[in-house]
Amino acid sequence: MPISTPKIPKRFIPLVIVFAVLVLLMPRTAKFNYDYKKGTPWPYETLVSQFDFPILKTEEQMQAERENAGTVVIPYYRFSEEVTSAVIKNVQSLDLGRWNSLRPAIVTRLNDIYAKGVISDGKVKLDKTDGNVSENLIYIQKNKRAVQYPRSEVFKVSDAKDHLVAAMALSYPSVNLDSLFRRSSVYEALVPNLLYDASMTELTHASSSDYISPTLGYVRADEKIVSKGEIVTAEVAQILDSYKAEYNKVFGYGAPRILLYLGNTLLALALVVVLYFCIFFTNKTVFDDKNRYFYLLCVFLLATVVTFVLERTAPTGLYMMPFPVFALYLLAFFRKRLVLPVYMVCLLPLLIFCGNGMELFVMYLVSGTVTIETFGYLTQRWKQFVNAAIIFGVALAVYGGFRLIDAGNMSLWWVTTLQIFIGAMATVALYPLVYLFERIFNLVSVTRLEEMADTNNPLLQELAAKAPGTFQHCLQVMNMVDAVGRATDANVPLLRVGALYHDLGKMMNPLCFVENATLNPDAEKYHEGKTPLESATDIIRHVDDGLAIADEHRLPDQIKAFIRTHHGTSCPAYFLNKFLNEGGDPEMASAFQYHGQKPTTKEQVILMVCDSCEAASRTMKEFTPEAYDRLVEGIVAGKEKQGQFEDADITLRDLNLMKSMLKTYLQQIFHGRVPYPKRRR
Repeated sequence: MPISTPKIPKRFIPLVIVFAVLVLLMPRTAKFNYDYKKGTPWPYETLVSQFDFPILKTEEQMQAERENAGTVVIPYYRFSEEVTSAVIKNVQSLDLGRWNSLRPAIVTRLNDIYAKGVISDGKVKLDKTDGNVSENLIYIQKNKRAVQYPRSEVFKVSDAKDHLVAAMALSYPSVNLDSLFRRSSVYEALVPNLLYDASMTELTHASSSDYISPTLGYVRADEKIVSKGEIVTAEVAQILDSYKAEYNKVFGYGAPRILLYLGNTLLALALVVVLYFCIFFTNKTVFDDKNRYFYLLCVFLLATVVTFVLERTAPTGLYMMPFPVFALYLLAFFRKRLVLPVYMVCLLPLLIFCGNGMELFVMYLVSGTVTIETFGYLTQRWKQFVNAAIIFGVALAVYGGFRLIDAGNMSLWWVTTLQIFIGAMATVALYPLVYLFERIFNLVSVTRLEEMADTNNPLLQELAAKAPGTFQHCLQVMNMVDAVGRATDANVPLLRVGALYHDLGKMMNPLCFVENATLNPDAEKYHEGKTPLESATDIIRHVDDGLAIADEHRLPDQIKAFIRTHHGTSCPAYFLNKFLNEGGDPEMASAFQYHGQKPTTKEQVILMVCDSCEAASRTMKEFTPEAYDRLVEGIVAGKEKQGQFEDADITLRDLNLMKSMLKTYLQQIFHGRVPYPKRRR
């Protein structure tokens, strides 16, 4: 006998797809696996650079240089070969008297001096450019190439004279060189060969204000960066940051590539497993609703894709990404107990793959958690901007906390503050996309449920006009399911709407139903002359009519499910019993069955029971706690006997809570009153 291969549950197929996408998105380079903080000891072994890398300037240093570039002017000089040749030729023609033998040595020293360059002693005067002349740097154009040099690398004319005397004195200490050079006019022959160019000074100043070098120096391969136990100072942290940036950018994966792929696979699997169990432990009924299940996975993937893309292309952009909006996308269709853990899983890629992942994770976790709580109170019009302000304030506080523990590093804090503000405002701007998701995945958002629960909408007004008794019944059922739903932790907004629309089909034939007989005497005669089967058929039809009206008005599937399941597969007991009492064939009992389905969710069970209890309570003669107890217990027991709850995801605890709340609710509705005494004349 062949062994059958077990089938993979359908719930795992979308997870496999998510897993494959995550593996494809994972980084393909090695990750810098050192964590460090300024002011703390380096906890690892001595770190030696594996390659040459530039030391990157901090944003604070770059900003200081940008500000300084506008006030400090670097003078521009042209190197003149003609002047150099003329000076050498002039010195060679001088008469040094009995010291003419020194002429070759003097020329050699002058060649060395003029090779570096000689500028005039006077200060550079700026014509059009505002600012201070740099005392440390100059530009020298030589052979059509301009290079920035330290001012100390060239000579002023007076410095050249002193250097010439000092250099010659080493070889000729017995000669009074200063007197010789004055008498033979050597000093007078020394003139600048670096000629100041005012126009190029202005041009280079304008361009240098727009460009600041991002590097501060270089660290060579095999050079020590930090020793074990050494305190990570600001300078060491800057070198480590530069090494980390270069490592993540260009350093290849040293181990076999299969290990990197295996690591990515394990991390992707870990994320998917955590996501699965978050759903399983909080609301596993999501697995049975493919639209909601697919939507939840798409939100997770969207958050993950955004994280990976920004981390690779613009890491600083992560501060302006409105991650709390993903919590709102989830909150629109799921309960808070599911939203928070799934939102945390959406943030895990920040923690795993981003350089400042801990900071970003905590910042968005706190701001998102606060948003989940406040958004329910701040959803209307301008209040959404109040919610954005709260997001901004919370995120900024967390960011400030990290900056304070990071040795008070607040460099360019205003840039990050602006980015966080943009992200908070983007939460408001991007939230309307939830209505697009609502259409794409055929879901019902909390906002739409609130709109549908408004009794002033045209469809409910039509029900109130055509079947006023039915409308009042729906209102009473709505209040009952609200109370029961809160006690059993059900989806109260969905329950309220389901209660309002469950009997929508009765307005197609309102006289058929006794609750509409009060204002229309003809309704009491509707069933006269009809057989029990004919009457039952008319009553049963209201389920089909309700579904037709729901289709016509494009009501969501979740609401149509309440119409289809509020009677389940039961029968109109009054007419069935009458049929059987009159000698009807029990085999025909199936003809009295509603054309519906058994409830599958806790909310559908609650509506079914509340609908029956509200209708039955109208026939009560005795209003005592015992009577309410018998009524509720009898209805629930009858539904259970008919097998109406056998497909529903509801626990015994929920059923007991529902019964207890219904008994209490009925006592509150049918409470007694103190009779008012009549006034005697």
